[in-house]
Amino acid sequence: MRRLTRLPTRYLPSFEPLRLHLATQLQFPRYHYPSPPTSYLRTMATTSEELVASAKQLAALTAVQEHYPKSPPKYIGIGSGSTIVHVVASIAKLDPSLISSTKFIPTGFQSKQLLLQHGLEVLDIDLLPAGQKISVAFDGADEVDGQLNCIKGGGACLFQEKIVAVQAEKFVVVADFRKISKTLLTPTTWASGIPIEVVPSSYPYVQARLTELGATQVVLRPGGKAKAGPCVTDNGNFLLDAVFHTLPEGEDIVQDLAEAIKGIVGVVEHGLFYGGSRGWKGRPEVAYFGMEDGTVNTLAKHGWAAPQ
Repeated sequence: MRRLTRLPTRYLPSFEPLRLHLATQLQFPRYHYPSPPTSYLRTMATTSEELVASAKQLAALTAVQEHYPKSPPKYIGIGSGSTIVHVVASIAKLDPSLISSTKFIPTGFQSKQLLLQHGLEVLDIDLLPAGQKISVAFDGADEVDGQLNCIKGGGACLFQEKIVAVQAEKFVVVADFRKISKTLLTPTTWASGIPIEVVPSSYPYVQARLTELGATQVVLRPGGKAKAGPCVTDNGNFLLDAVFHTLPEGEDIVQDLAEAIKGIVGVVEHGLFYGGSRGWKGRPEVAYFGMEDGTVNTLAKHGWAAPQ
């Protein structure tokens, strides 16, 4: 696979070199990337709610069947989002011997309530014994590229999703066909940008630094209809959504941008789940996508598998 120009791997104290780099390198003309079949790339506008829900349900069932341990696990991680509803429902239907002694670790309020509704035992992540690993963590994603890098955090749980993912022996993403991209930050797949959790008092500073890094738009995420003011995470922080140009292909492109964002004072965590030459930072081992035609397509480290 042809490698394009990489982002710098070292940054000067000034943000100016990276700002200039991103302002030029991330506006390259479109390249002809290897891509999954075009039917995978239909837009949300062409789908019905029933089709999307069916795709999510099928992907969740397949992921649970293939990756839930065959002997009772001690700990299972459960992410957040609409697809996780189907993951939890699939787990709850397993043989009681596989789930009755298992502690399920949620990434937020929504997943905790789902687990309790299904009668599954909940354990908060801070109560995971030191040195213990989560057998498998199941979670959704907002966008997944061909290297299994992900954008997550549309549901405002990115920090807790990442702390669960990095403590799991296996991290499995479950999504529908709308979440597939050639490279991250493709507007037709995920137009909202990278979710970034920040300490509330730091958000004006972080906004400015993100703009210097090349963000074309940085928005303080508002709260819900019944709440005046910004969205507040489960950790009491604010969320910024930073839109960048679509990333070019390359092994460390996502890693370099992620490290530059994390290096800004005030940033708690960002929604880039990635891997690169300098280590693994939450990139899943495998992703399952429910497709429009009723099949499930699998993306693993070696590439796309045949539809199931």
